[in-house]
Amino acid sequence: MPTSQTPSPTTASGLAPFRWAERSPQQRNSLLAAGLSWLFSGFAVMLYSALLPQLLPALRMTKSTAGLLNALMLVATGLGSFLFGLFADRYGRKRALIFSILTFTTFTFLSGLATGVATLGVCRFLIGFGMGGEWTSGTALVAESWPSDRRARAMGIVQSGYAVGYALAVVTVGVLTPILSWRGIFFLGLLPALFTLWLRKNVNEPSIWKAQSEQSPLTTQERRALWSSAMPRLFALLGMNTFGLFAWWGLFSWVPAYLALPMAQGGRSFQSLGTVTFIVLLSLAGMVPGYLFFGGIADRIGRKKSVILYLCAAALCVPFFAGARQPALILVSGCVTAFFGSGFFVGSGTLASELFPTRIRAVALGVSYNAGRAISSLAPWLIGRLGETHGLGWAFMACGVAYACAALSALAIPETTGRELH
Repeated sequence: MPTSQTPSPTTASGLAPFRWAERSPQQRNSLLAAGLSWLFSGFAVMLYSALLPQLLPALRMTKSTAGLLNALMLVATGLGSFLFGLFADRYGRKRALIFSILTFTTFTFLSGLATGVATLGVCRFLIGFGMGGEWTSGTALVAESWPSDRRARAMGIVQSGYAVGYALAVVTVGVLTPILSWRGIFFLGLLPALFTLWLRKNVNEPSIWKAQSEQSPLTTQERRALWSSAMPRLFALLGMNTFGLFAWWGLFSWVPAYLALPMAQGGRSFQSLGTVTFIVLLSLAGMVPGYLFFGGIADRIGRKKSVILYLCAAALCVPFFAGARQPALILVSGCVTAFFGSGFFVGSGTLASELFPTRIRAVALGVSYNAGRAISSLAPWLIGRLGETHGLGWAFMACGVAYACAALSALAIPETTGRELH
């Protein structure tokens, strides 16, 4: 059975078959564990945004304060990714994933007990802290369990879980809020903690991590040498992620308001579909296919080429979405923009896992992505300020520029296709 260190046979077209039944239990279970943890984190993130109409009056919270709490969560992901990354490199990917899931699910539950903005802010921070660790440890777990010629497709399946969770949260809020209230909806966020019981029993640490953990610890000089050689790649990847995440958060955090606002206020007076239906379609018809398709082309033509292709396409799609007036064009252009503007994140995780050695992989993964997520936390505020003066349609152009800058940053990242982990 192929492992992450053993090349696998490819088809005549150069793309190895992705047959689920032929995968080892470790490969299947690692993918399921990471994919569901992505789903749970997407669910936790979107619960807050979807519940804002109830939270604002209940906690006497202003819109600007609500935005700052989202920014606080994003900043916390950077800290969580670093600390959980250190934990994952030393004690294991599986353990770090379990603790990170328990962290963000527990504080999603405790959000339902919030009595004011301060207590909700603490919960948002710790949710972000856990999410940063979940991304770091889950990505490392899958990358080290899957062979190079199928790794991008595995990461695409994992990443699609986030979009499913995103849509599931919107549906849950729309259906159950009249029954459970906003506090009851937050209480549901604890249910994924039960998943860690299955994870603890059925997922093993990757063999490559086990082998390296049994070796002598690195000396200070050896660790410095590893990080010194990794820095150019780390900064190139961080630049790409920062620009890409700025574009994503700046665009998609404002889409609901953009659709609902009247034309006179820079919106689109979108009445053909409810906001809930639109976001579900955006997730399931745009983001999920974008993630899955990226994995296939990245395993075929290369990670770097695929990332640049997606980012350039996203930069070109944003103006069409921002300029669309007819409901059908808004829907189609929104889904296409989500396809490219979200799908490239699969490449980020795949590249990062292949660019860094096992001894520092989890920390490097976390810093390269979640530090970018923390830096980009000002994007919703900045796009909102631009929208106040120029309208959201014009403000979205900044997101298109950011996608283009991400593509330029990706030029400095080495190609990793075919590279086995070490």
